[in-house]
Amino acid sequence: MVDERYTVISADCHAGAELLEYRPFLDKEYVSQFDAWAETYEVPYEDLKGPDGPRNWDSDRRLADMEADGIVAEVIYPNTIPPFYPKSSLTYQPPPANSGDAARRWAGLRAHNRWLADFCSRTPGRRVGICQINLHDIEASIKEIRWAKSAGLTGGILLPGVPPGVGLPELYDINYYGPLWAACEELGMPVNHHGGSASPAMTEDVESSVIFLLEITWWSHRALTHLIVSGAMERHPEMKCVFTEQGTEWVPGELTRLDYFFDRMRHAVGSQEHVWGQPVMSRLPLQPSEYWARQCYTGSSFIRPGEVPSRYKVGVDSIMWGSDYPHKETSFPYSTEALRAAFADCAPVEIEQMLGLNAAEVYGFDLKQLAPIAARVGPKVSDVGVALPKGGVPKEAQRCPAFVGLTADV
Repeated sequence: MVDERYTVISADCHAGAELLEYRPFLDKEYVSQFDAWAETYEVPYEDLKGPDGPRNWDSDRRLADMEADGIVAEVIYPNTIPPFYPKSSLTYQPPPANSGDAARRWAGLRAHNRWLADFCSRTPGRRVGICQINLHDIEASIKEIRWAKSAGLTGGILLPGVPPGVGLPELYDINYYGPLWAACEELGMPVNHHGGSASPAMTEDVESSVIFLLEITWWSHRALTHLIVSGAMERHPEMKCVFTEQGTEWVPGELTRLDYFFDRMRHAVGSQEHVWGQPVMSRLPLQPSEYWARQCYTGSSFIRPGEVPSRYKVGVDSIMWGSDYPHKETSFPYSTEALRAAFADCAPVEIEQMLGLNAAEVYGFDLKQLAPIAARVGPKVSDVGVALPKGGVPKEAQRCPAFVGLTADV
């Protein structure tokens, strides 16, 4: 295998249309409202307005970047501003101001889904898009998921977070969200929870962005607890749950903590844990670590070298590497170096799983179709097996967490 190449599927990439490109994908009744809104709207993100903005929507440029970086296929989360939204809908979906605003924003998300289905169709078998939904209207979201599946947008759903103040039931409310989980299991659509989507909105205070940065993963991890405690995973054992861009190292410790409390709630008769927990535990026969092993995965964006030794506790069969293209912290254009930094000491059979096989299983990529492309552009097994020395990438690469301590000094 040493002379072969890996089939690399990035399980965490982002894309979206340039603002006015959403117009043809809107329902006709919203086009004039969109024109009025777009006329005065200012995109708040410099990286979407500058020379690299087109990486989100320029199909040819994107494909060339992917291949130059050794990547043959990608899972695509949203990135740009959908119609009628104040900011990106990836990390925070603010509550609508009124019913008209809610209807417009839902139309905007649906326009993004239609654009993304078209975008993925331009490179058959190499892009899997993730459908955006609206937790304020579960029935409409289920209808949209069925449309997405039929339209080839088969990456599953992007599960928005439920931060304080958005006016939604907590994710553990099985009566409210149960039909959503049932539809995802029925259709084989993974439930994807991306880092940042559960965090409270930032304010203008300089401290707020720092707190957001330090707490972003904690808020994201809560979705795992809610999906287990609600009984969603117990009721829907075929539903795949993916936790992306939240790191990997947290998984063993969190599962140990949850297993401990579940055991106390089941068996520590007379304890407060047992009093509070027994009504829920009676509906959950498995431990959290068992639910994780059965149906959970991590989208391990730019996995750090320090996280890799925990791969057996996380599950080698649950880790899916991602480049996070085209975000500022992406490993592009140094992804092969990132793989060397993380995986040089791993067995090739394990690397093969984490770089492609797991993502192919979760998202339905055809590995036979991708094999000829991988043979042309994929990183060599022998190259990935060589550890990346300090200074093995230029200083500019330090924007990517995969290269902590490994960039050149100048």
